[in-house]
Order: sequence, then C-alpha cells, then structure tokens
Amino acid sequence: MLHEYLKLNKNILIAFAASIIISAIIAQILSEQTAYLNTTFTTITDYVIYFSVFSMLFYFDNRKKYRLASGRTDTAKLKHDLKKLVTSLGIAEVVYTVVRWVLQYYFLTINYDPYLASFTSQGISTIIYMLVVNLSVKITRLYKDGN
Repeated sequence: MLHEYLKLNKNILIAFAASIIISAIIAQILSEQTAYLNTTFTTITDYVIYFSVFSMLFYFDNRKKYRLASGRTDTAKLKHDLKKLVTSLGIAEVVYTVVRWVLQYYFLTINYDPYLASFTSQGISTIIYMLVVNLSVKITRLYKDGN
C-alpha cells in the first residue's frame, strides 16, 4: 500500500514539474496580456501538460495491475479504481484551480514578473493539492481492498 502511495505521489510531482516549467514559459510569453488572460491561459496550459504527463506515467506504472492471467484487462477492477482516483483527483483539482488562479492573478496585479507569478502560484497550489489528494485517496480507500 505504501508503495502505491509513493508511485502516485511520484507521478503527480513529475507531472507538476513539467507543467510548472512550461506554464512559467507561457506566462512570460503572454506577459503583454492582461492579468486575467495571462492567468487563464497559463492555467489551461498547466492542465494540458499536467494531465498528459500524469496519465502517461500512471498508465505505465499500473498497466500490469489490471491484467488477468488470460492477458485481458480486468475492466471491473479498473473501473472501480478509476472512480476512486477521479474522485480523489477531482476534489483536489477544484481546490488547486481556485488557489492557483487567485494567487497568480494576485501576483500579476502586484507586478511580479509573469514567469515568477506562475511559478510561485503553482508551487503553493501544488503543496495544497498534494495534501488534499493524499487525504482524498485515504478517504476513498483507493489503496484498500486489495488494490
């Protein structure tokens, strides 16, 4: 069970690292935009990169977990775990999005450089996200019941 938590957290942190770097670059490229547009486009970029990287890593770490001896996929177990994962990530994503958008907008309005506003807001939001997602995973018992 601890191993599963570590793999999940590793995947989340790698995905966030990729999205933090690319989001900061996009924020700087869009530095001439108004604060709310810069923040919105940067947040969209963040999500595209994060979910692309996280999905790929999660798949590679768990693809054997859902294989039956016959070589087919255990769709019942996969659906069961995906519901718990989506619930856990979904709750954390709502918190993350609100905190990230508000913080980046605030930092831009007090004249932080766009890349720094993006980096700082995403860093703070990531810490909060990690706390919420790990608590949610425990509550939904994603890694209980033989998972």
